[in-house]
Amino acid sequence: MGNAENVVALSLTAEGTTKFATATKKAFAAGESIGIYYDGAFISVPGVDAEITTGQAVINGMADFTEAETLASQIRIGGLKLELEELSSNVVGAQLGEEAISTSLKAAAIGVILVIIFMIVMFFIPGLSASLGLIIYTGLMIFLLNAFEITLTLPGIAGIILSIGMAVDANVIVFARIRDEIADGKAVKSALKTGFSRALPSIIDGNVTILISAVVLALKGSGTVKSFAYTLAIGVVLSLFTALFVTHTILRALYAIGFKDVKFYGKAKHLKPIPFIKTKYVFFAISGALILAGFVAMGVHKINGNTALNYSLEFVGGTSTEVTFDKEYSLDEIDKDIIPYVEKITGDSDVQTQKVEGTNEVVFKTRSLDLTEREALNQVFADNFNVDTNTISSSNISSTISKEMTRDAIWAVIISNVLILMYIWFRFKDIRFATAAILALVHDVLVVLTCYAILRLSIGSGFIAVMLTIIGYSMNDTVVIFDRIRENLRNVRVQTPEALEEVSDISITQTLTRSINTHLTVFIMVLLLYILGVATLKDFALPLMVGVVTGAYSSICNATPIWYLWKRFDYNKANKGKNVKKIKAKK
Repeated sequence: MGNAENVVALSLTAEGTTKFATATKKAFAAGESIGIYYDGAFISVPGVDAEITTGQAVINGMADFTEAETLASQIRIGGLKLELEELSSNVVGAQLGEEAISTSLKAAAIGVILVIIFMIVMFFIPGLSASLGLIIYTGLMIFLLNAFEITLTLPGIAGIILSIGMAVDANVIVFARIRDEIADGKAVKSALKTGFSRALPSIIDGNVTILISAVVLALKGSGTVKSFAYTLAIGVVLSLFTALFVTHTILRALYAIGFKDVKFYGKAKHLKPIPFIKTKYVFFAISGALILAGFVAMGVHKINGNTALNYSLEFVGGTSTEVTFDKEYSLDEIDKDIIPYVEKITGDSDVQTQKVEGTNEVVFKTRSLDLTEREALNQVFADNFNVDTNTISSSNISSTISKEMTRDAIWAVIISNVLILMYIWFRFKDIRFATAAILALVHDVLVVLTCYAILRLSIGSGFIAVMLTIIGYSMNDTVVIFDRIRENLRNVRVQTPEALEEVSDISITQTLTRSINTHLTVFIMVLLLYILGVATLKDFALPLMVGVVTGAYSSICNATPIWYLWKRFDYNKANKGKNVKKIKAKK
């Protein structure tokens, strides 16, 4: 597959073709470039590789899509015989504001503290080493975000949350393996070494699948998707570093200074296999009902004259109303005191606000309003906030998330999933694992879509962030379970349907504690963001919590049963009419 390149294609008129041929012939012969001059400065100075006589040319070497799109726009505008002059300009403040930043930081700090306490209580000395590693991870994450000057957006916050979950997950996998080794009778020192080595394949597979998504999203995505990809990529690399190097080093140091007794590390309890496979059709029915409920809700909305999903202003545009108040309001005061009046007129909770710096002016962005609604809104401001209606101005605004951005995000997800499928197929040597993982991922996306449809949550940049996070986290969880199945299959001499069912149940049960612990830590982080966050963050956190829960559910209850059914079908097909001796899996 070739690498995609961002270029600007030029098509010239007949007159331009003749002049351009002469200019490129001269430039090529002299080894010179051709400058594109606009608004008093060169906007591009491309080199000339040959004489161009067709009237068709391409400018390459663009860093990204945004640079190419900007140059194309400047060239198009430069072709018009007009001069621009500034009529007015305003400096607007942030949409989320200081309140959102402070509550996000507070939620993150409380969340990290709770995770540290949880890790120490659950895993003792290993938990202490992981907590120290998490503190180092957090410090490095903050440093790198500043060093690379990455703009923090809602998707960026989602990437950080996901990467923290990955960091915790890697440690939980290692500690569970150490406890397994101790339960099998190994000394602590040997268990530490073996536990890390046996956990390594699961950690690498889980993180590589996430890293594939991050790289593709960074290369193919645009806008806020890139923010998600950058923070996620940095987080994945840091989580691997802290889990496999920092935490390992701290743990060995703690052992060396005297924490050598088994009581400091714990011993795994061999749980009786839970028969997940026997109830597979119940799980499938639950999943089908949830997904069907989403499509039914979307159909009902369409019948009632609404859109199937509640697309935000970022997707469909709307009306911008600029209001000058008699005093300055904070964003928090606007949310509490003014927004309810606006929502009453619009009948929609999707209201975005921005303050104009240095003034008492506030910009309200709502769905498209007709003349009657605009007049009613103006009167509300006059009656309740002593605003002169003559100073209120309204205008239509376009969407901020373009079709190209949406298309790029969709294609990035498709490409990354194809690459992940190929990677899992290569690593597990079984297309069934890869396909089951992708189907479980599709399930998670559809269930969260049901949440958006039934609750009529606004679909904007936060929606993209939620979906990308769920895709990453669900895939990681499924890969960890599949890695344990692959390991346990080595103890099965003949893979009969009975043996496969037992291996599946044993593998899910063995990783069940890890799945619960990991998802619980991430759920705590997101729950705090929901409890402490402003309205925008709540709309982001609620579906993300649903995604965390459904991601755990699908990995356990859907992905493995799908693999089992396909594997059983192939076995029965291959052995039809044969008398095969049944040999159970070794526990």
